[in-house]
Amino acid sequence: MYKTKLCLAASQGFGIDIETQIRMFRAAGFDGFFTDWDGNLAKYREIADELGMEYQSVHAPFKKVAKIWQGGEEAEAAVSELISCVRDCAAAGVPIMVSHVYIGFEPGDGPTPEGIEGFRRVVDEAKRLGVKVAFENTEGEEYLAALMNAFKGYDNVGFCWDTGHQMCYNYSTDMMELYGDRLICTHINDNLGVRDFEGKITYHDDLHLLPFDGIGDWEEITDKLNKWGYDGILTFELKIKNSKNRFDNEKYQNMRIEQYIAEAYARACRVASLKLSRLKAKG
Repeated sequence: MYKTKLCLAASQGFGIDIETQIRMFRAAGFDGFFTDWDGNLAKYREIADELGMEYQSVHAPFKKVAKIWQGGEEAEAAVSELISCVRDCAAAGVPIMVSHVYIGFEPGDGPTPEGIEGFRRVVDEAKRLGVKVAFENTEGEEYLAALMNAFKGYDNVGFCWDTGHQMCYNYSTDMMELYGDRLICTHINDNLGVRDFEGKITYHDDLHLLPFDGIGDWEEITDKLNKWGYDGILTFELKIKNSKNRFDNEKYQNMRIEQYIAEAYARACRVASLKLSRLKAKG
């Protein structure tokens, strides 16, 4: 889109191989993509170069990250996994590794010096290799705060704002007010907030709907991006499949994948256009 690069996350949930997805993204109009860490980064880099696309980032594995805060052998394995991901990013010329910092809705014992040092090893290796690490807002806000504070002076550490996570994992806490000055990438998506009346959070609230299909205030979201002067790539992380025991994504089930990706591009353009018009309106 004019003056704004748009990027879409590749996903196994789309039901077709990643290489085909990337080519379809380009055909639909997207300028770039990101992938999970799956052992095929070199191949994806080749496709990106062939098509003139941005290989915007790699999403690091996150199922073990809570162990990093506990120390011991499992922590060492989790740190080593992230370092391997960083090294593969560097080898494939991917500029950003996006990392969760915690997983789970039980608070655990809170941030620990051992955890910070574990992540420091990851960040230091990333710095050595010229890779940026973007810590993402998920559950466990206190762990994110600990790392953003610990690495405040690191020029290769920044923030990845997931708009949907803010609504369902962070109870709509304004994460951009906390870390907007360090924003280096986005995961843009929509959802319906926390469904449980008592406020119990579950992974099933993380719907990754197309923008404008949930409760997101898109004027406010784009205003936040403008407030902090973000003019980088707008990256969208979306999901076709329903969450467990939910039917919120059912509207996408009868779409051909080409139709869904085209609709995703149209929604991405709406977000980018709104961001630009809101910026112009404020002078």
